[in-house]
Amino acid sequence: MSKQVIEYGGEAVGVVVPDEDRLKFLAVKYHVWDLDAQRFRSADEARAAIGRLLAGQGARNHQVGIAAA
Repeated sequence: MSKQVIEYGGEAVGVVVPDEDRLKFLAVKYHVWDLDAQRFRSADEARAAIGRLLAGQGARNHQVGIAAA
């Protein structure tokens, strides 16, 4: 698996890169910095974590997406 760009509301907020048997999230936007360097089993799991984090910050009306890098 190669790196994948993670988007939130149409804006790139980070990337996931292979890290041993998981994917490491690298934040590129401050509002998801709390997830930087966390490891996930899949890109879907990373997107779900971003959605939960941002929902807690009051950003409930956006969609989380993914684009190949």
